Amino acid sequence: MLRILNVLAVAALIGSAVYAYSVKYETILYGEQIIKTRHLIAQEQDGIDKLEAEWAILTRPDRLASLADHGLSLQKLSLDQIVQPADLPDPPPKVDSIGRKLDALGLGEPTATPSGERAAGAAAGGATPSSATPAR
Repeated sequence: MLRILNVLAVAALIGSAVYAYSVKYETILYGEQIIKTRHLIAQEQDGIDKLEAEWAILTRPDRLASLADHGLSLQKLSLDQIVQPADLPDPPPKVDSIGRKLDALGLGEPTATPSGERAAGAAAGGATPSSATPAR
């Protein structure tokens, strides 16, 4: 019986050692993948920085102005081309599209509202037309 326990203990020891080494090498593999990914991210960021620098060079105002002067036959802006606020046309009248739709449906007429004593009584004490009539 003692020998069977010794054999089982040795087997468990070997199994745990194999498992520990597999976990160790798996973590090393994942660490290397993380490092490679970080290097790829750094390369992409460097590429983005280069593209942004190139874009800044290409969109310099003095460079664009010289390209426009050379490639386009534009005239210089004169003062008579600038529109004054008084020369602008009046804005179009505002249209109440919801009101038009209500009128088309026949719902645009004003509603009958209580007037005078009825409205005051209803607002003050909650009186109804039946309670506002005098008793005979």
